[in-house]
Amino acid sequence: MNMIIGKRQIILAALVLGLGIAVYLNWQYSQVAVELPITDAIEQGTTNYGEAQYVDSPQGDVEDTDGETFFVEAKLSRQKARDEAAETLAAMLADANLDSEQKAELAMRAADLAESIEKEGKIENLIKAKGFTDVMVYYDTQRADVIIKTSGLLANEVAQIKDIILKETQIAPENISIVEIN
Repeated sequence: MNMIIGKRQIILAALVLGLGIAVYLNWQYSQVAVELPITDAIEQGTTNYGEAQYVDSPQGDVEDTDGETFFVEAKLSRQKARDEAAETLAAMLADANLDSEQKAELAMRAADLAESIEKEGKIENLIKAKGFTDVMVYYDTQRADVIIKTSGLLANEVAQIKDIILKETQIAPENISIVEIN
């Protein structure tokens, strides 16, 4: 039997030795006892593992009545709808069976969608610049709906909001609606 020690055997031996050292060190450090605090619920034996609790609310189990949840959910819903519409338009534009007229119409729809997104963002930012904290704008070429968090709008504030929308869009004043959320 001829034993020749080559590079592969040396590398393999080094890897086995390194693995052995890693296992030994892991075993040594995992032997340290970690004392975790026992909660009152476990000591009393009254746990119900299906119960939900509010953990980040400073008021405890008080529901969100100031409308913040509404704005978060509404913006997520609007973004999801936009993404789906954009994906649908992109898939339709990628279809090789469409003629140039249909592709031009789809391109116009995509441009309208992009314009709506841009105008909604701009209107929201301009209204926020007037001192409002949460604003949501739904815009299409025919209508603008503004949802705003406020404890009550004054007549001059309504006029400012309508003025912003009229300057940024071509919508008739009667097609602008403002909804207040407390």
